Amino acid sequence: MVNEPARLPAPRGTVIISSVASDAHTWNLVLLQLLLEEMGYHVINLGPCVPDALLVEECVLRRPTMVVISSINGHGYADGLRLAPRLRARPELAATPIVIGGKLGVVEDATERDRQSAALLEAGFDAVFADAHATDLCRYLRSGDPAGDPAGEPVGQSTGTSVGPSVGPSAGPSAGPSAGPSAGQAVPRTVAGAPGRP
Repeated sequence: MVNEPARLPAPRGTVIISSVASDAHTWNLVLLQLLLEEMGYHVINLGPCVPDALLVEECVLRRPTMVVISSINGHGYADGLRLAPRLRARPELAATPIVIGGKLGVVEDATERDRQSAALLEAGFDAVFADAHATDLCRYLRSGDPAGDPAGEPVGQSTGTSVGPSVGPSAGPSAGPSAGPSAGQAVPRTVAGAPGRP
């Protein structure tokens, strides 16, 4: 009997992870990479302080299933307003799901945070995860599966209080393998955030 090597499942798609040009943090990107790889995605982590032009060039070259932007320095809102239209201006990226999350601003007022999230959606992001958990991104990705989220939780809703940035660290367990959006698949435009967060 010949021992054949185990066949690895095909990746669910390629996800590009990046920070905004002004953000030098890396731990949030590493956490996201690990979570997405655990879910079965091939991840290209461009790292911190990625200039807009380089991010656009890499996305056009690699044609990812999704682009995830994570920022925790409080400038994600301003940088995201500039970045999203540059990504959307490329016809190759018109249908690519692009999401942003983390500590996107420094405002404490919930109404202002909601206004900023709405502005980011209007700028071209498909989802904004402001002050949520990284597990909210996992739930969002599972929502692209026709079977839906096994827990039956609505997309964009957080399940508990957040102690860290969205699309950044989470003390909770990561999600197991599941399906997510595929290339060209419509993804709902949502805003996720932790309820009751000041």
